[in-house]
Amino acid sequence: MAGQARSRRPNQLFRNLNSKIASIPMILTAVVIFLGGTVWTVVYSFTNSKLLPRANFIGFDQYERLWAAPRWIVSIQNLAIYGILSLIFSLVIGFVLAALMDQKIRFENAFRTIFLYPFALSFIVTGLVWQWLLNPEFGIQSVVRSLGWENFTFDPLYNSEIVIYGILIAALWQGTGLVMCLMLAGLRGIDEDIWKATRVDGIPMWKTYTLIIIPMMRPVFITTLVIIASGIVKVYDLVVAQTSGGPGIASEVPAKYVYDYMFQAQNLGQGFAASTMMLLTVAIIIIPWAYLEFGGKKRG
Repeated sequence: MAGQARSRRPNQLFRNLNSKIASIPMILTAVVIFLGGTVWTVVYSFTNSKLLPRANFIGFDQYERLWAAPRWIVSIQNLAIYGILSLIFSLVIGFVLAALMDQKIRFENAFRTIFLYPFALSFIVTGLVWQWLLNPEFGIQSVVRSLGWENFTFDPLYNSEIVIYGILIAALWQGTGLVMCLMLAGLRGIDEDIWKATRVDGIPMWKTYTLIIIPMMRPVFITTLVIIASGIVKVYDLVVAQTSGGPGIASEVPAKYVYDYMFQAQNLGQGFAASTMMLLTVAIIIIPWAYLEFGGKKRG
């Protein structure tokens, strides 16, 4: 028996050998580039590197400077506002659109394409389009005033108090279509017998969705949350295209802070410290998701 067990081990080792060999480049890429780059960034965030990396360790000084910088605090506040509202509105609007699409409406394919089309555009293009639309001289404000409402004011990108909401509008316009498609796929996966049973029992539509359908779509919601959250943490293109962080630093975000310090201010240590804080944010998002997805399955 022991000899048979030993003879099986080499067979298992060489099973699917071609697929294992084909995966080697991706494994090396993940380990060397992604994991290695991450460790390198974290290590050098504790140095006073400027134009070039230098192994001159200064402890947590870079992090103390980071959290004492008003620009970084503003970027975190903006990310919090943008992130919370983006999560809420993306999920609500996306689910409502998906629920309407799931009613077997006419021209469903056309509507689905229209809603999803903005996601095919780059963030730079989206930012420039909404920069024009929100320009008070020839955008929405100008059009409404030309119709007779002379006192109408809508210039969020030029108002430091509400500029982050102007960026949020562009982000929702681009990303809601993807959320709709994810939710629609989840709805189409619901067994038709469940819908028939709720109709026979006379359960109102809103109760069917809130008490039955949405709990059944938990994996879809979790995956969608992770996709949206990862995009929120690294938001950069929209801000650069619409406002370049202005007015002043009113629309600053962490990703832009990192880029500016690493490539413009030539302060690699500070940029690495900010990057590490962003990495920590992503870990806070990914680890609970992985636990809910895989830990729950193991317990089950």
